[in-house]
Parts: sequence; C-alpha cells; structure tokens
Amino acid sequence: MTQPDYIIVGSGINGLVAASMLAKKGKRVVLLERNAEIGGCLRTEEITVPGFVHDVMATTMVLFLTSPAYGALGKDLEARGLEFAHCPTPTGVLRPDGRHVIFSMDRKRNVETFEALAKGDGAAFSREMDRLGADAPFLFSLLGGSLWSFPMLKTVLREAWKRGLRGLAGWFGEALSTARAHLESTYQSDDTRALWAPWVLHTGLGPESAYSAQMVKVIGFAIELAGCPIVKGGAQNLLTAFRRLITDHGGVIRTGADVSRVLVGPGGKATGVRLAGGEEILAKAGVICSVAPGLLYGSLLKDAPVPMPEDIAEGLRTFRHGKGNMQIHYALREPPKWKAGAELGKVALLHLTSGLDGVSRAANEAERGLLPAEPTICVGQPVSFDPGRAPEGQSILWLQLPEAPRHLKGDAAGEIEVGADGQWTEAIRERYADRIERMLANQIENFQDIVIARRAISPADLERMNINLVGGDPYGGFCGLDQFFLWRPFKSSVNHRTPVPGLYHIGASTHPGPGLGGGSGFLLGSTLD
Repeated sequence: MTQPDYIIVGSGINGLVAASMLAKKGKRVVLLERNAEIGGCLRTEEITVPGFVHDVMATTMVLFLTSPAYGALGKDLEARGLEFAHCPTPTGVLRPDGRHVIFSMDRKRNVETFEALAKGDGAAFSREMDRLGADAPFLFSLLGGSLWSFPMLKTVLREAWKRGLRGLAGWFGEALSTARAHLESTYQSDDTRALWAPWVLHTGLGPESAYSAQMVKVIGFAIELAGCPIVKGGAQNLLTAFRRLITDHGGVIRTGADVSRVLVGPGGKATGVRLAGGEEILAKAGVICSVAPGLLYGSLLKDAPVPMPEDIAEGLRTFRHGKGNMQIHYALREPPKWKAGAELGKVALLHLTSGLDGVSRAANEAERGLLPAEPTICVGQPVSFDPGRAPEGQSILWLQLPEAPRHLKGDAAGEIEVGADGQWTEAIRERYADRIERMLANQIENFQDIVIARRAISPADLERMNINLVGGDPYGGFCGLDQFFLWRPFKSSVNHRTPVPGLYHIGASTHPGPGLGGGSGFLLGSTLD
C-alpha cells in the first residue's frame, strides 16, 4: 500500500467527512475502523426480526442536511445513491392526558397552532424565529466555525461594530439563558412549553442548563426549515455513499483495524499508528483521531516518548461525561393507532412527556444516577414516511431515552432493584423497558397485541457497540458551558490541534460538539493541506 498522507482513526460522521474532504483535495487517506462496519453511531440492522430495518442509534439527519459538510459533499453523496425521506410534520408532543401539539414545516400553520393554544404564543414564536434568522450568520459561525482563528476574530469585531460593545454583551447574555427561563417568559401555554422542552435533551443539556434557550431556538428554526429527515432505506445508505466517495478518490477504508497506539517519532511528531496485531502504518502528513479524550490521551498516546503537558493531564482528569442514552426498537404488526388522534401517527419524532417540569425532573433524576420514574420518550415513526423499512402493512418504532444514568444508584420509582456495583444488567434493562412499554400502551390502542418483537439497548450496550460512547454517553462528554465552545474538550484546547505535532483530534468531544453535522471533521478537513 502506498504510504498515505493522512491516517484517520474512527469512522463516525466526523471521520467520514474529514476523509472525504481530504480525498477530494487529492490527499491519500486511510480510514481505520475497529468494528466490522464503518459508521460509528450510524448503524442500520434488522435487529428485531428479519424484514424490519432499524437505525440502531442515530437516525435524524437535520443537522447533516443543514451543515457546511453537506454543502460541500452533498452532491457527491447524492451521485452515489444518497436520498432523504422527509416528513411535513417533523415533531410533536403528547402528554399523559392526551393533550398534544404537532409542529409542521409551515410557518403559517405553526403560528395558528400556537395562537390557538394561548393568545400571543403564535406571534411570540414567529418573532423568535425571525430574530434568530436575522442573527443566523453570526450565530452559526460561533456554533460551527473555527473559534481560535483570525476569521472568527474578524466576525466578532464586525458584530461589535454593528451592535456596539454593550449591545454585543447583551446578545451573549441572552444567549446564555436557560430553556426554562425562555419558555416560561415567552409562551403562555404549558403545551407549547412541553413541545420544546424535550428537545433540550438532544443537545446534551437540561432545561436549567446555561445556553439551553439558544439551542431550543436553533432547533425550532432548523426543523421548521428542514424537518426531521432520515436516510431513505436506512442510515446504512449514507455510509455506502461515503464509502464510494472516499474510495472513488483513492482513499482506503479498513474495518476490523483496531488502533492500539499513535506512533510518535523524532521531534515528538506523530508519524503513524500501530494496530492491535502489531502492524504499523506510517503517514506522511499526519494522524487524525476521532475518539474520546480518554482513549486518545489515556491509551493511544500511552507510550509516547514525550510526556503530555500538565494542562492536558489536568484536562483529562477533570473531563466529564454526560448522561447515558438508551434505545428501544419495536417491530409491529400494524402502524400504531394513537388514542389521542390518528394525526399523531404522521409525526416523525413524537415526544411523550408530562411537560417542562417532567423533563426537568427526569433529567435531574438521571443526573443523580436514578432511573427516572417518568422518563421522556422520543418516539420515531420512520415507516410513516419511509415505508420500505417494514413489510407492507407493518411498522417499526424507534425509541430514544435521553435521560439514562451511566452509573446506577437507584430507581426514582422504587420499583427496580439496582446492584451495589451500579452496573446495567440485562434484568434492569428489560424491567426499565417494561416501564416504557406501559407508558406507550397507555397511549396506543392494543399496543401489546401488535408487538412482534422488542429490542432494548442500555447505555452499557451502547458502549460495547461503540467504544467512544463512554458509559453510553452519545454526546462525547458533558455539554455544559464549562466544557463546550472554547473549552472543548479541555480549557487549553485550540481548535483540533494536540500537543503532538501532526496529531489532530476530532469527534463529538471536540468543537463544535456532538450531532450528525460532521462539524469537526469538516473544519479540520477544510484547513489541512
């Protein structure tokens, strides 16, 4: 094999984007994946019964569809078979008493919906979205741009000139507000607040987290614009398109290639990698690792001839992972019939929650190591707009529980016994899944009768599937303000450089954080020669 310019370790969305960007520039890339298939959190399997196609982990592609990475690579991927399935009603909320709200991709309809819930809420929503749209160039440059860079300095200075220093300070102050403060001060209806509160969880935050208000607004803006699309036929088809794109440009992809060390040569520069079997692969220009910080600094660089700086050691010691995640998949004999109304069956992602306080309570319980008594349930209904995922007349449900403890201390409902070791077991996983199933059965007609099979995946199972999901944390680390933006993953971090020349760090643990936007892969792939 010809010596590559770059070796990329890890084939999640960021590794795939970086490999594609560099390959299109004419660089020789080798992408190494320890698992049998590429994709990281993108994984499609018939995990319940044959013929039912499930996205095992991530499924919603709105962040990718609206990302700079897709702007750069979208046409190439579409030419290699990528198609999206779209739903005109991307999200909604269903409360225990049957009250519900459905959000569409039509501004007029949304304003009318909110206005019917409480006078003034429709106008408030439209005003907030218009304000965010006006701020979008500046806001999205901060959320997705290279923070330690001269262009970013120019962007901030230009905004300071436009708004004035006090005005810019006020803008940042508002951006740091909590979702609870925003929702309670902006909307009068509890149902409107209930619609948006669960979305905070999908950013790795809670309703009382700093800057969670801004994330709620960004999500509302994004899904009204682009919906909650999924890859037609399953996320695996996106991976197939990436594989074709990379190899068409001369790249090499190797699966079952478990990297055990990053090689550091003379002068302290990264020169390549060693696989678990002993094989060494050298790189001309650099090594890019899309892995969790603990894996990079605690394992891959364990034998580096130059000791890590104290700020890296301190950063690694204090780095925190966030809540875990749990997935449940159902194969059904027929599409679900929601008791509160047939229209709910046409919603792409439906949240089941008692409301803002319910989300807050469940998130707090999970953060304290308790199984939430009434967790927030995100229900994906992909067959309603991508019918090929199940046999004709049948269906699947994709469930995500974003409030799952990584380490168990107890059960908030006092029903499930937790061991002294705090570990997830098969028995705990299935008993907790039973709790979720009872909540579904309260809302879906004859639910137990239409279930063909169920597959539950605990936070511990997720980590076994993907070594970077430490404790089942799908966000690459706690996403609170002190471990985000300029301070991700460490307080000393500068873009995607590491203390080892020629070694770069990307992935959910680095800026701009988690999600399927491929942001860190795009930023690094755009800047490297």
